[in-house]
Amino acid sequence: MAAKLLEGAPIAEQIKEKLRAELSELKSQGVVPSLAAVMVGSNPGAVFYAKMQEKACSEIGIEYELKTLEESTGQAELEEVIAGLNADEKVNGIILQMPVPKQIDGRVMQAKIDPRKDVDGVNPANLGSIVLGNPRLAPCTAMSVMMMVKASGIDVYGKEAVVIGSSEIVGKPAALLLMDKWATMDETGNTDKLAGATVTVCHIGTSEKGDLSSHTRRADLLVTAVGVKPGLISADMLKPGAVVIDVATIRKKDPETGKSRTLGDVEPEGAKEIASAITPVPGGVGTVTTALLLKNTVEATKWQLGK
Repeated sequence: MAAKLLEGAPIAEQIKEKLRAELSELKSQGVVPSLAAVMVGSNPGAVFYAKMQEKACSEIGIEYELKTLEESTGQAELEEVIAGLNADEKVNGIILQMPVPKQIDGRVMQAKIDPRKDVDGVNPANLGSIVLGNPRLAPCTAMSVMMMVKASGIDVYGKEAVVIGSSEIVGKPAALLLMDKWATMDETGNTDKLAGATVTVCHIGTSEKGDLSSHTRRADLLVTAVGVKPGLISADMLKPGAVVIDVATIRKKDPETGKSRTLGDVEPEGAKEIASAITPVPGGVGTVTTALLLKNTVEATKWQLGK
């Protein structure tokens, strides 16, 4: 039986629909949320993501400004730009487009963003809130993973979850959210026990010193965010009936046609015959991630208004 395909578009539209209502209420109070993106240089991936951000903001009525700095920009100059945005009351959200040139320490610069304007959820204060089980502005991709898990219908409470990748924006926060049984508590205090999983985090050392498949084959839920080799996870590495959340987006050119395709960590055709549910690449996690950036911008605005 073919796996259920966890399409991102319907989930993203639900998020946007709720945001439109919140934006309407804010606008009635004379408030229009604004997002400022800072890009150093012209990395193709960063440029593409910035265009997606601008389009998404325009669709629901969030103001968007892209500040593009020269490739040669130094750390001190970038810090000055971020400080200016922090102090600007008209700016509600700030995001530093990654990657940045080698002369800049991206982590240090992200930590300079005011936690209340940190729509990427990567300031140490916001990451720390995840550890405490009380996130307000969490990394968008990690939260997208959680929404995909919820859409799959799996109750992972006490089950085996394996996360491949230990980055600050996906692997680490996703693992923490999956462990925290209160991670999906709503405003009424209810929780559907989505989280509370037994979590294993795999990384480069797992492959170099151990057997990655020995971990993936026992995963009721597999979250993979490596993004280096398409098809890294083959069908024989999956537990029958597992839910598979593929975060990776890898651009690969077809040598025969010359056209590029976007692929994930998981070999899709074989996995669909083994898994119970799987995210498509593209059209899965990434689609929801962009919508959650908008949600974080609105949430940041409310935070600054004392709501």
